[in-house]
Amino acid sequence: MEEKITYQNRSIVVVAGGKGSRMQSDIPKQFLHLAGKPLLMHTLSQCAAVVGVEKLVLVLPESHMDYWQELCAAYSFGIHHILVAGGPTRTDSVAHGVEALAGEVTLVAVHDGARPLISPEVIDGAFRLAATAGNAVVAVKAKDSIRYYDGHRTEALDRSHIYQVQTPQIFSTSPLLEALQNRDASKAYTDEASLMEALGHKIHLYEGDYRNIKVTTPEDLLLAEALLQA
Repeated sequence: MEEKITYQNRSIVVVAGGKGSRMQSDIPKQFLHLAGKPLLMHTLSQCAAVVGVEKLVLVLPESHMDYWQELCAAYSFGIHHILVAGGPTRTDSVAHGVEALAGEVTLVAVHDGARPLISPEVIDGAFRLAATAGNAVVAVKAKDSIRYYDGHRTEALDRSHIYQVQTPQIFSTSPLLEALQNRDASKAYTDEASLMEALGHKIHLYEGDYRNIKVTTPEDLLLAEALLQA
């Protein structure tokens, strides 16, 4: 018998607040050209291809919103998405994006706009895990040898237990929104998993894809171009 899938009102919040400082470019990295169109359009296209996604939210700095709409018109980009102004920090921007869902969603995935090579299959698999485990954080096993260094001494770590965290990171909407709205403003959280873990939630990892790179440097952009051509 075919497995019955419950999609639980899936939605995705894409956060794209990069400034492109490490790209050595005046153009924010999410707008740089990748395989003939702005990088961010690749990201949204991959997210929109996930089965069962009801809402797609894009969070941009308010100063970039008009430019993005001009790009959408210029490239005839027709994928429907809700455009939301971000905040001063990434966590603020994520909060704005989740708030835009107006409490209608059971599961929400937060994804970096600068990860254009995420596959719909990985997102779908992570949603399936989150539906049963409560959350899912996409990650890949570390390939290189890992060492800890505290400024004084160095120590080898067992890489078989080390994972590199990616996005998307998927949580039930209500606890995620509560955590975002009531977080300790004096602490810097690098991602949603760190925030939720600090509040006592057990984090579940979902095996991701090494192709799901975050485009941060000019070398990353070249690699993304090569991977897309391949």
